[in-house]
Amino acid sequence: MKRFSRAAQHLAGLLLLALATGAAAQGAWPNKPVRLVVPYPPGGGTDAVVRVLAPKLSAALGQQVLIENRGGASTIIGSDLVAKAAPDGYTFGVITDSHSINPNFHPSLPYDSMKSFKPVGQLVTVPFALVTSSSSPYKSLQQFIAGAKAAPGQVPYASIGDGSPHYLAMEWMRLLAGIQLVHVPYKGVGPALTDVMGGQVQAMFTGLSTAIPQAKAGRLTLLAVSSPKRDPTLPDVPAVAEAPGLSEFEYRAWYGVVAPTGTPDDIANRMSTELRKALTDPEVVERLQSLGVDPEPSTPAQFAQFLQRDAVRMTKIIKATGAKGGG
Repeated sequence: MKRFSRAAQHLAGLLLLALATGAAAQGAWPNKPVRLVVPYPPGGGTDAVVRVLAPKLSAALGQQVLIENRGGASTIIGSDLVAKAAPDGYTFGVITDSHSINPNFHPSLPYDSMKSFKPVGQLVTVPFALVTSSSSPYKSLQQFIAGAKAAPGQVPYASIGDGSPHYLAMEWMRLLAGIQLVHVPYKGVGPALTDVMGGQVQAMFTGLSTAIPQAKAGRLTLLAVSSPKRDPTLPDVPAVAEAPGLSEFEYRAWYGVVAPTGTPDDIANRMSTELRKALTDPEVVERLQSLGVDPEPSTPAQFAQFLQRDAVRMTKIIKATGAKGGG
């Protein structure tokens, strides 16, 4: 009987040790690869930014950060995947300004844009440029506005669809400038810019990373940038806000990282810390700026405040302009 008790005690000790070891292993985050969902197909601007950061995060965390592209439905498909993922620290997602835009155009989202996600940190802001063909008669923003006022409802502009940032930026400027334009939606930046350069449409807001190379090649004229001040890389190009009556104008896209609500704070904070370290790494900063984006490292609390402000701001712009969704 005593022999049996000693054996039972020994077995119980082994079981307790195994449970303790397993608990310790589970608590050491991360102990397996981490998934980062990008709500766009491979090859786009958001994807390019994340692929600059992923190797730095993998090295810092000691586990591979795996990028999973889930594009479609104005980022809703990818965001829904993140919202419904287990909040165990092994799924994070990238969101963009579409996150603030979508609730205004999709009242039946499969998730709550605020309550379904835990903010982790902002990544970058994406300034736009207002561009026209190099053969266009418009050589400045003031000339473009004057031309639109002289021919109300006759000057066409391009975007990548109703509800897109390119569309909302132009609609916001149009409202502030008091002009009427004709919206011509396209299925992508490439075909839209092709028609701008060819003169089929007169203007477009597009990211600096696509605008600058075409301007250097002599195909586009940069009329203005959408950031509140001139971009340091384009000191001769004015900000839209410098034009008379347009001081309120500012429009920049942005990218950030979230986790499913319920993800432990210590895990979200660790990921946020590593993101901030990566975004201030000189090599990373140089590569991101070459993509036409500006690093914007932030804490979870700062990003949460930013998301609240941006949601209010986008709703204001959409209501003021009467913008239509669906693109």
